[in-house]
Amino acid sequence: MEHALHLGGLSPTMLGSFSTPNQHIPNPIAYNWSNQSHNLRTNDRISSVFFHKCRQSTYEQHRPQKPRTSIIACHPPTRDYHRNKKRLTPPQNTDLPPQLPKQKKKPFPIPLKKILQTARADKKLAEKGIEKPLDPPKNGLLVPELVPIAYEVLDAWKLLIKGLSQLLHVIPVHACSECGEIHVGPTGHNIQTCHGPNSANRRSFHLWVKGTITDVLLPIESYHQFDPFGTRIKHETRFKYDRIPAVVELCIQAGVELPEYPSIRRTKPIRMLGKKVIDRGEPVTVPVPNHSGVLEIDTYRALDRFPHPGESESDVVGIAHSTLNAYEKVRWGVGKLMRKYSVKACGYCTEVHVGPWGHNAKLCGEFKHQWRDGKHGWQDATVDEVFPPNYVWHVRDVEGPALKSLLKRFYGKAPVVVEICVQAGAVVPRKYRPMMRLDIVVPDNDEARLDGVAASTPAPEFPGFSSSAPELTTKTVVKDWGLTLLNSNGCSCPTSKKGEESETLIQLL
Repeated sequence: MEHALHLGGLSPTMLGSFSTPNQHIPNPIAYNWSNQSHNLRTNDRISSVFFHKCRQSTYEQHRPQKPRTSIIACHPPTRDYHRNKKRLTPPQNTDLPPQLPKQKKKPFPIPLKKILQTARADKKLAEKGIEKPLDPPKNGLLVPELVPIAYEVLDAWKLLIKGLSQLLHVIPVHACSECGEIHVGPTGHNIQTCHGPNSANRRSFHLWVKGTITDVLLPIESYHQFDPFGTRIKHETRFKYDRIPAVVELCIQAGVELPEYPSIRRTKPIRMLGKKVIDRGEPVTVPVPNHSGVLEIDTYRALDRFPHPGESESDVVGIAHSTLNAYEKVRWGVGKLMRKYSVKACGYCTEVHVGPWGHNAKLCGEFKHQWRDGKHGWQDATVDEVFPPNYVWHVRDVEGPALKSLLKRFYGKAPVVVEICVQAGAVVPRKYRPMMRLDIVVPDNDEARLDGVAASTPAPEFPGFSSSAPELTTKTVVKDWGLTLLNSNGCSCPTSKKGEESETLIQLL
């Protein structure tokens, strides 16, 4: 290495004792040796500088990177405002909501690892005899901040039922009699997505009938209990409890007072040791309910209770706007209440129960219900399970042709309430535009589009070929131009050369 890095003159190792600068040699060659020694010292310095640069560059490459967060409080870390702005930009198009398979359990909304950690912590406290610390509303008390929100949600729910009942007199809604598909428009669509009984005989086409409000607002109901922390509902005692919409039951437990469905209001919190309630407070007599105004919060015979809005277009548009605002208010309020109040949903079917734990009624008939003896697989519920959006295909031109299966990838979807209000004249909300795919141009037909492309593309011209030439065959093309032959599987034939004949297919690009 030392000789390789030497930039000029002899090496000090080779010179030995002759490289001593203080030794005086009275010889004519002494002058040359002194010059050689000076060059050697210069080369050593250059070599040391070279090695220093190499070590410095290696350190720069492999040194540990400094953290981005600054330790000094007066110098905060720089933020990439362009990246944050880009994230806030709504996407141009979003995928359609996936349909969960019925042969599998629903995914847990809360990670299973976190659920197990919480259960282990509660078990350790119970083994030590320490009561479980509970905050409202987990301890049976109300949350004062959520009581006004509960009243707003109930009022919006009533307005939503009234507005949809009036709009259904104007906007036609069709429902499939064999499956749960619905469509908003003058006629049903021709998309082959039916999976009901005997759908194979109909090539998966739907059997459309006139839809009702229960097809739009799916009847997700829950048992009403005077004391949610009381005795669990058993299969034998399930008929002693009323079934009401889950949204209404959530509002009642959040603080809404309805004489038709009374609920207990505790002044002292309950006490729990593990999963066992050790103190529920003093027993309270259940009052007799008064079912005089039940129809206001239910969809039963809603089309008969609310008349036609009239022929005025402004009235219909006003009802559409108020209905759409009520729908958004209900979804926002339900999500707000569910952050505090516990709601359980079955992981296999659509059953929902509002309360700290589910009921024991054996009514589940979905995937592997025999293994569970008909009991539900309770887990934490989501907003879409308590208040399902019920997505439908979006129709841009109501007076145009029906939707086709061939153009299904160009269509968008929207919640059924949003689709009804938009067709009634309401403005499309911004957050639903990407899913409705309003910026995608829907062609008239795939075949027409492909025929247009083929007609606009000129035919390939071959040397020596004219319109007056005889009929073009595979053998003639192979003999004249020696094109690549393809068999029926699309693979090139190894023996296809110029002048050979073959009965295989030919692909002209």
